[in-house]
Amino acid sequence: MDILWQYQFRIILLGDSTVGKSSLLKRFTDGIYSDVADPTVGVDFYARSLDIEPGVKIKLQLWDTAGQERFRSITTSYYRNSVGGLLVFDLTNRKTFDHVREWHKEVSEHILPHHMVYILIGHKSDLNKDRKVSRDEAEQLAAELGIRYVETSAKCNSNVDRAFELLTRDIYELMKMGEIVTRDGWDGVKSGLTAKVLYPAEDEEELATAAAEKGCHC
Repeated sequence: MDILWQYQFRIILLGDSTVGKSSLLKRFTDGIYSDVADPTVGVDFYARSLDIEPGVKIKLQLWDTAGQERFRSITTSYYRNSVGGLLVFDLTNRKTFDHVREWHKEVSEHILPHHMVYILIGHKSDLNKDRKVSRDEAEQLAAELGIRYVETSAKCNSNVDRAFELLTRDIYELMKMGEIVTRDGWDGVKSGLTAKVLYPAEDEEELATAAAEKGCHC
């Protein structure tokens, strides 16, 4: 039986073939890594839950998309039903970095008038001696796109959990601000049976203060 969750977020991994999207997902969901990985055909599915704050469990539906052009017609159908996206490139392959803007533009245009929450991932940070993209370049691109940047290594299990947690928290905070809401016919965000009533951070503080004052009889 599935553990009760308050919200479900559908997140998609985007990027060229061989950047290591499947390795990141297997490390995050199963805690394993293999040097040998078969290329993704179409779309693969993974899942994991995160406790984002006390009393709030978020189930992540994670979709691994094929980077090859011949599968693009299959993967584009998943864009519109995703709330978050990891834009992944290989730090040792310059072309995969150069293609990030194309991935971002394609997805962003495909889901209009709605928006997706992104995070930029420079993968294979363990191969530092083979690096073809500097941290400064990647951070500059992330700043231009208005998103976070994290360098990861599935092989060394470096920053993998952190990348997914940051994206999940960003989505959750936008929900609390009312900028992301559940919609009929959209699978990007779903509410569970025990969904929490969300308030912006300042409203939560006011409610906590009011509750404390109400309970005080001194």
